[in-house]
Amino acid sequence: MGKRIVVKFGGALITKKDEQSVAHTDIISNLCSVVKSITEEGIQVIIVHGAGSFGHLKAKHWRLNEGYLPDYEQSDEECLSQLDAVEHVRNDMLKLNSIVLSQLTDVGLNPISHPPHEWASNLGPEFNGTLERFASEDVNTVHVSFGDVVDVDDERKFGILSGDDIVARLSIELSGVESLVFAMGGVDGLLKVPPHLATVDDLIEEWSPEVAYEGVHQTEIDVTGGIGLKMTRGYLVAKNGVSVHLINGEYPMRILDFVRGKTWRGTTILP
Repeated sequence: MGKRIVVKFGGALITKKDEQSVAHTDIISNLCSVVKSITEEGIQVIIVHGAGSFGHLKAKHWRLNEGYLPDYEQSDEECLSQLDAVEHVRNDMLKLNSIVLSQLTDVGLNPISHPPHEWASNLGPEFNGTLERFASEDVNTVHVSFGDVVDVDDERKFGILSGDDIVARLSIELSGVESLVFAMGGVDGLLKVPPHLATVDDLIEEWSPEVAYEGVHQTEIDVTGGIGLKMTRGYLVAKNGVSVHLINGEYPMRILDFVRGKTWRGTTILP
């Protein structure tokens, strides 16, 4: 197998966080154009995308990250129960996924979708599910997955499998993966201070666990681990010999510059 790169499109990057189920189609289009350019370098790209406003808002309202709560009573215009909400969130994620697939097709690639609720179960980096489906060798084939609500084999019944857990497994277990890139929204990488206070000098260009950082965890909507989970899983991947980088996805040419060995701006996680 030739070279592979795993790219995580952050949910905050590709969706409008304050509007439920609204995508940043221009950003997705630009990212997919860069993915096409990477494949023209002979590198296969695997994409995992976040949920953003397509999943987190409804999942937070229904506390889906906590699993099945038999005494939890809630309702909204669309859902009457948690189980209703599970199906709605899954369908919303499929809608976002279809937008990504469409943009990949538009640039001449062959995307194949792998919705986690169809092939994965249980939570965390040890989730159950074979990764063989991602292993085709055609460089024009782009496998795409995403964070999703999956079945859980205990009293919780369901839970949220983070895209960060999926990229960690893909990066470590698939052959030929040389790099994992987290394409982030609104920041150039990991910062020493909160993003709204940061200057160009506050970027942490190299990070290891003893280095302090500040990040925004949108607790009002986020139902996964935010930046902390990203760094934990990224460090796990780096320790397994795969290079890991955080890059501002609003400037996707930086990802291409990284792939081509040119100067780029962002954060590298040290093993």
